[in-house]
Amino acid sequence: MTSTPTPITKTPTLTLDGASLTPSDIAALARRTARARIDPASRERMLQARRTAEDVVTRRRVYGLTTGVGANRTTDLSEAAAGDHGMRLLRSHSGAIGPLVPVEETRAMLAVRLNQLLRAGSAISAEVADRIGQALDSGHVPVVHAFGSVGTGDLAALAELGLALAGEHPWREGQGSGPAPEPLALDRWDALPLMSSSALTVGQAALAQHDLARLLDAVPLVAALSLTVIHGSTEPFASVVHALRPYAGATRVAARMRELLDPLPWEPPMVQDPFGFRCLPQVHGAALDAADALESVLAIEINAAAENPLLSLEPADYHHHGGFHQASLALATDQLRLAALGTAQLSTARVGVLVSPVFTGLPAFLAQDEDGSSGVMITEYAAQAALAELRTLAQPVTLGHAVLSRGVEEHASFAAAGARHLFDSVVLLRLVLACELVIAVRALRMNGVILDPATELGRFQREAGEVLNPGTADRDLTPDVEAAADLLARP
Repeated sequence: MTSTPTPITKTPTLTLDGASLTPSDIAALARRTARARIDPASRERMLQARRTAEDVVTRRRVYGLTTGVGANRTTDLSEAAAGDHGMRLLRSHSGAIGPLVPVEETRAMLAVRLNQLLRAGSAISAEVADRIGQALDSGHVPVVHAFGSVGTGDLAALAELGLALAGEHPWREGQGSGPAPEPLALDRWDALPLMSSSALTVGQAALAQHDLARLLDAVPLVAALSLTVIHGSTEPFASVVHALRPYAGATRVAARMRELLDPLPWEPPMVQDPFGFRCLPQVHGAALDAADALESVLAIEINAAAENPLLSLEPADYHHHGGFHQASLALATDQLRLAALGTAQLSTARVGVLVSPVFTGLPAFLAQDEDGSSGVMITEYAAQAALAELRTLAQPVTLGHAVLSRGVEEHASFAAAGARHLFDSVVLLRLVLACELVIAVRALRMNGVILDPATELGRFQREAGEVLNPGTADRDLTPDVEAAADLLARP
């Protein structure tokens, strides 16, 4: 008997052209569910940019190419100093500190920087783009430390990348195969342009936005199960309510809740429900709006030529500017962290309702018996503990300020911290929602409620029921919360 061969799944290829990459594309490249291909026309544009730059510097001073950088911008480079100026810049700027950036986030940095370079806003060598593409293909990433950026460019992290490309810093072997890129000599045309980006910050924010957007989409499913437990009302989700106050996110949440719950098979016992249910469109809708706003900022940043100085081909000239400043990205990540905190606060509010006999008709804390058993009591505590961490991470980084480089650079966005905090917030929000999901599924089981498996909400209840322990005796609930979190993390 012959067996049928298993079909070979080919990894899709994304073409990087400096103009069309999305946060989801960055996530796919970072997690190796897609491979990168350099657009030949974009690479040719880089070669043209180099020829243009070589002409421009013959007729004017250009920051970082004919002068020093930062407070040394008034110092002209001699011919003797220009030869090793690029490597000196990379060595002097590679002083990042702290823990190593995880491989996945470093790969996101590589993908972002490669795509940006293909926009041809500098005279950097096309061979640099080739080497970064090779690193993405082979799975190797440079050794990059977490702390070194204040939101005006990830200078230190990208200097570490530059030294890895030059063979002076090591590569870390990530998932994948093939050798690390061969060392490439970098000169003054390469060093500053390579560093003149917030690619690590943008990459981390793209991963966080991608994951958080998917998680936010799951919130109505969890909330609808909780609403089912208390036989709550769907009046807060009525289309007429939101047509008269048409915020995009709130309208989306309300429509989603109607889709999951209409027609309502019960008569709500209360005229109106607690805020955790009644204000879901307003609070969670704001989080959806914030996620969309960040996606819009990232769509620009991922595809931006923002090097300083910035080279244009038409007119053929360099432009000194502040486009490296990440004020928009910092504000967008601040907004989304604060908005996600509101979503988490409503989730813990619903948990408080679900453990109350007044709303559920079940024993306090959904205990097996009214004999002093604790049931899910500690899960409510755990959700509040995760919420406290979220609250800390939600502090706006844009409240920070710094005056650096002998007073020349007198403002900073701290977008790098905002992106890291957003990335960390995803895990915490998932845990809070997982606690609610565990409790809602338990309450439905105790009431003997099995939703129609032909509906989306019924299928979700069944999926959750398959991974959660059906027992109601007092026991360790950590595995249940972890299983629920894994379910919420599924694509």
